[in-house]
Formats: sequence, structure tokens, C-alpha cells
Amino acid sequence: MERIVIFSNGILPNLPAAQALLRPDDFLLAADGGAKFILRMGLTPHLVIGDLDSLDENDLSQLTFADVPIEQYAADKDQTDLQLAVERALDLRAKSILIIGALGGRIDQTLANLALLAGIAFAPLCLDDGVEQLSFCRADVQVTGNMGDTVSLLPWNEDARGVKTDGLKWRLNGETLHLHQTRGVSNQLAAQSASIHIDDGLLLVIHKRIH
Repeated sequence: MERIVIFSNGILPNLPAAQALLRPDDFLLAADGGAKFILRMGLTPHLVIGDLDSLDENDLSQLTFADVPIEQYAADKDQTDLQLAVERALDLRAKSILIIGALGGRIDQTLANLALLAGIAFAPLCLDDGVEQLSFCRADVQVTGNMGDTVSLLPWNEDARGVKTDGLKWRLNGETLHLHQTRGVSNQLAAQSASIHIDDGLLLVIHKRIH
């Protein structure tokens, strides 16, 4: 399977921008209430997974009418619906995973989603809502966008060492970005793409599109 796109039940600030991320051959996997976004786009999920506490009767009726497979879990469970969906996507051997709608809303859910992403050594895997894209750099990451887009580099769990960038306004040449400091915030794309490399650590890369 080429790419699995997981829709989570967060906030999508720009639904058309999020829909523009999709490809015709994507496998659409909804984590519970994320199915609402797929339905609003006029599309049908290939699979819904979760405890279904975020879907109303109309949503469930549409899914049932379309004969969408649903893997329902009890509400009293140890994993979030998004974790269940990511684990299912990995079981399906996706070559890449894009998660849409996992940002905004409840801060605890957003932080948990980032922690989930940080714990999965699988690439390419990223969060995106059409406006902001988040991914973790363990060695090398490429960022593509427009000149002037904001790119922030935040060390995660520990210092990020040997950080090298090419294509950013303020270039880094093997420096260390220290945990709990803000040096990597609000850099900018100086070209249509930028490369980021680290020798050691984990770096959260946040790309905010301005166009």
C-alpha cells in the first residue's frame, strides 16, 4: 500500500487546503471522529477505527449506507483512537503515513499525538492540516514550500546535535540546539525547499505555510 492518510478528530482550519493534500490512490483511514472530515470532503473512508464516541447518528448512517468497514473498540481502553489507527496503518504496511486533523483543540490530545509520532521510528510519517506540517527528524528531513514560510526546529527529549541546514534564511552549520531553549524557532525558507540534517538526537520540524 503506497500511502495511508489517517484523519483524526482535531481541528482543520482550512478544509480545502487539507483536501488538497490528498492523492487519488490514498487509503483513507478515519480515527473515530476524523471520519467527519472525510465525509465533508465528499469522500468515503476505506476504514473507520475507534470507540465511535465522536460520531453522531447522521455520520454513522452515512458510513453504514456506504458499507464502510468499522473496527469498534470499547470506550474504556488504554490507547487513543489515533494510536489505534496508526498501529493499524503500520500493520497494513503503508509505505508512508500522513495524519490529518491531529492538531488543535485539546492541548492534551495534541501533545499526546506529538509524543505518539516521536515514538515511531517510521519514515515518512508526518502530521499536517494544510496549514502546518509537523515531522520528526532523526537524521535527514526535506521541507518543501514557498520562500518566507516559517520553519521551526525544536529539540525533543534531549539536545539535537550536529544540526545542519541548507535552504533556510538562518543557516546552521553543525550546531547544537539545546532542549528548553528557543534558538530554532521561527526560521524561514530561503528557497522552495530546505534540507535539515542532525547527527544525534530528535528534532521536531514545524513548517507553517504562509501562502
